[in-house]
Amino acid sequence: MLRDIKPYPLVLKNCLIAGMTIFSSLALSQPATAPRAEAIYFGGNILTMAGDTPRYAEAVAIRNGKIINVGSKAAALQLRDERTRMVDLAGKTLLPGFIDAHGHTWMTGFQKLSANLLPPPDGQASDIPTLLSLLKEWQSKNPVAIDKVGWIIGFGYDDSQLAEKRHPTAADLDQVSTEIPIVIIHQSSHLASMNHKALELAGITAASPNPAGGVIRRLADGRTPDGVLEEMAFFAPMFKVLASFDQNASEKIALAGADYYAQFGFTTAQEGRASKQITQTWHKLADEGKLKIDIAAYPDLQAESTFMSEAGTKKTYRNHFRIAGVKLSLDGSPQGKTAWLSEPYVHVPPGQPADYRGYPAIPKSDDLQSLVNQAFNNNWQVLAHTNGDAAADALINAVAKAEKRYGKGDRRTVMIHAQTVREDQLDRMKQLGIVPSFFSMHTYYWGDWHRDETLGKDRALRISPTQSALKRGMWFTEHHDAPVALPSSIMILHTTVNRTTRSGAVLGEDQRVSPYIALKSITDWASRQYFEEKSKGTISVGKLADLVILDKDPLKVDPATIRDIKVLETIKEGKTIFSQN
Repeated sequence: MLRDIKPYPLVLKNCLIAGMTIFSSLALSQPATAPRAEAIYFGGNILTMAGDTPRYAEAVAIRNGKIINVGSKAAALQLRDERTRMVDLAGKTLLPGFIDAHGHTWMTGFQKLSANLLPPPDGQASDIPTLLSLLKEWQSKNPVAIDKVGWIIGFGYDDSQLAEKRHPTAADLDQVSTEIPIVIIHQSSHLASMNHKALELAGITAASPNPAGGVIRRLADGRTPDGVLEEMAFFAPMFKVLASFDQNASEKIALAGADYYAQFGFTTAQEGRASKQITQTWHKLADEGKLKIDIAAYPDLQAESTFMSEAGTKKTYRNHFRIAGVKLSLDGSPQGKTAWLSEPYVHVPPGQPADYRGYPAIPKSDDLQSLVNQAFNNNWQVLAHTNGDAAADALINAVAKAEKRYGKGDRRTVMIHAQTVREDQLDRMKQLGIVPSFFSMHTYYWGDWHRDETLGKDRALRISPTQSALKRGMWFTEHHDAPVALPSSIMILHTTVNRTTRSGAVLGEDQRVSPYIALKSITDWASRQYFEEKSKGTISVGKLADLVILDKDPLKVDPATIRDIKVLETIKEGKTIFSQN
């Protein structure tokens, strides 16, 4: 019996092997089973942003947070089953999710929760009495916050838009309170004004010297601080205020900023010039699974060199967060007259000589070179705040020297703002692979001011020279620099295309670009800036299902009405994270 049974296991084994071989060969000879689509979008203007000219698709299918089909509706329907969610766009427009080429997400949340001192159309602060009234109103509505932080904080005033055409002073702010310290931050985020109590707490007196890279503005006697602080004179005391926020407050501010970005269609945001504390806040929120959009942080290398040496950068996100590179700041703001120019300002600030050209934020060229070298040596991407053309020269020269020492590589150094960059500088930038990230929103918000007050007509007509870059075959990105401006994707598009000022004048008609190119600057090209072109930036198979739905197609409306377009829905990896409904 045992001998009769012995062959059977061997026969059974051989049969199983033969059967599996036949099954495998049959499976390999058949096309792979198409994955079920979790959602199919159809019935609207689906603009893929893939390619140099506009391409539309009839439908897009997504699964597991990624795009699995782009093309005809018939092809997409092949992936449908009874569980597939069919989304009829009803004539609306579907685009890749917008990518923030430069902004400050945490500070945007800070702005959102502070007293809104923006001028029209984004706020109501059109003169100093109104500004003071807004501060008093915020004070009356936020006693708990003031008690916890110990300060009254306002954000967004702009002397160029105030009827008085000047900065509020300590004497002005004392009308709100002489007992509670007050700081109001200029819309550029490069200047601020404090009341006398705040100056006292900051230790700023008539005997205080101007710090390196900053200015304490004075009264007519040339000694007494008037309350207005520029650059490092403002940053140092402000950092102390921010450091007083506990972890819970920091997290609430961060999430408020990220939520605000999502309302404008952004699925990727930037934390530019991040401190160690704010970077750690984002890390914690990511670890707790609280981030809905991707946050790419660029810590301030000058302030956080030791931290960066410990933390390093990451190529991929973990729970929607990564440290992507480092930030350097080479100068200030042109609207605040602190940007570093090669030629003088048209009208210099009070107390400055006629040949005043602004000043560098990093006064010693050797110090700048050391920072750029450190980044190149560690292969950290550099984002450099560079508004004035003198600052642009400094960055270009530093990158050229670092490249000779460490090799070219695919570094994608980014010149943030590049507002007054000259034609010869664009030539050198192309040679060095420096990416310009322009700030065309200035043409609307400060275009008249630049033409008449800061730069003069010739230089103002060329701010953010997008066409000059295109003619050289350079791709570029555009940004909002929130909280300098609201994180409005639509205003980025509108200003990049139209270049109209508040008064309705066209500022540099020859630098206008098409709506499609403007869209490229916050989708496809912005993904390249982040080294994320394989996963973001276009509606293409295999990429993340990061999408935005607009009520109208920017390519099919009168360009002058682009600013009226509304963001209806923001989708991150297939999940709706913002909806007007």
